[in-house]
Amino acid sequence: MLRATDIACSRGEHRLFDGVNFTLERGEWLHVKGENGAGKTADDYRRAFVYVGHQAGLKDELTPLENLQLALALDGFAADDADLLRSLRRIGLAGREHLPSRVLSAGQKRRVLLARLLLRPAQLWVLDEPFTALDAAGVVLLSSLIADHLASGGIAVLTSHQAIPLPRCKEVAL
Repeated sequence: MLRATDIACSRGEHRLFDGVNFTLERGEWLHVKGENGAGKTADDYRRAFVYVGHQAGLKDELTPLENLQLALALDGFAADDADLLRSLRRIGLAGREHLPSRVLSAGQKRRVLLARLLLRPAQLWVLDEPFTALDAAGVVLLSSLIADHLASGGIAVLTSHQAIPLPRCKEVAL
């Protein structure tokens, strides 16, 4: 379970929001809605959760495989090359694993980030605008990954400007 009580956020002297409360049980997710710059995204990183940000966060000179290795290493996790390659293929990057990331489309770069979800064990997923730049097939794939995570008892917090067709949603508007 994840419970938040009276959350507030300030940026400098400017109060972005306060008085936010919610409780999420296993298999539930939270859709955080708000305008750009409203303070929807948390910056804390802990081993209990995985964060995928709105920005691509990839090194253009590295391949998707190398970027994924680096992201996992920074998280304190290791995976063998076979698992890394399998996750990149599952996320739709077969044949692009060894290309420099600079030649990938924005949607393909997003998929590199999302491959981390397949390898990084975490009870809580915090996903900032996860559907950005994804094509229709990518949206279906990511929705399926999130639904599987929830069905296995995981919790997800998503920020998005879009409606997200997943069951058991709670919403907080900022």
